Amino acid sequence: MTRSRSRYAPDQGLTVRMVTTMFLIGLLYVVLVGVLLAVLRGAWPIILIAVGALFVAQFWFSDRIAAFGMGAREVSPEQAPELHGVVDRICALADLRKPRVAIADSDVPNAFATGRNERSALVCVTTGLLRRLEPEELEGVLAHEMSHVAHRDVFVMTIASFLGVLAGLITRMALWSGLTRGGNRNDPLGVALLLIPLVSAAVYTIGFLLTRLLSRYRELSADRAAALLTGRPSALASALTKVSGQMSRIPTRDLRQAEPYNAFFFVPAFSSKESLGRLLSSHPTLQQRLDQLSRISAQLSR
Repeated sequence: MTRSRSRYAPDQGLTVRMVTTMFLIGLLYVVLVGVLLAVLRGAWPIILIAVGALFVAQFWFSDRIAAFGMGAREVSPEQAPELHGVVDRICALADLRKPRVAIADSDVPNAFATGRNERSALVCVTTGLLRRLEPEELEGVLAHEMSHVAHRDVFVMTIASFLGVLAGLITRMALWSGLTRGGNRNDPLGVALLLIPLVSAAVYTIGFLLTRLLSRYRELSADRAAALLTGRPSALASALTKVSGQMSRIPTRDLRQAEPYNAFFFVPAFSSKESLGRLLSSHPTLQQRLDQLSRISAQLSR
């Protein structure tokens, strides 16, 4: 899944995890649709059309939805010459097609990348990040984000997350519509209808855990690839430490608005240290990331 012409360090572990996740997610998807078709036999054309439409929407518009949700505004080289200059240097180092460049007007110091491939890729940084980082630190962060595009794990995460969104939607619809109301042991249809929210909930949970496991590894992979590409793991470590330390100073309201997009961010935004997101985080701990960068720094120095 890694482009052969990119100079980003290939990661076989990431490739294996992406293929495995997509295979398991595909199986869950087949199970979910199979249950829907078995229980709601007369409505199978509607089910297939609805599921297909949701999948297409997720595939084609997820990057735009994420960018819109974060208030990303695409900027030209004239509007942000320094930012474009950093992106140009990374593209030259990595032999990578230049993505679209955007800025989000937010004090939350962060960055993210979206897109199905290099042609549709967009790299966005917040104004809060630009104010806080030195040029070499910003280069490390952008190299990290662009490695997601090069390794295509942004695309895999987008597709993998679709099943969880669909299963969660089906579960809520079943509960809101009272689909299980009146079901009892003597009513075969009622028992069958009970399967829909139960299977949907199980699929959502398994899909959520699979994407979280992949997400944590892909962040370590992106750190490693960025450090090796730029040759300055200390700059990336400095950016990580600075951004993580600044999160506690951001108003809780702003952090809560950013939390839904944590899977895309360079560093997750948490509204509190006790957040459940820390237990099921989309990112490895700061210490894990710093330890890895320290090992890479030692290797490069030798």
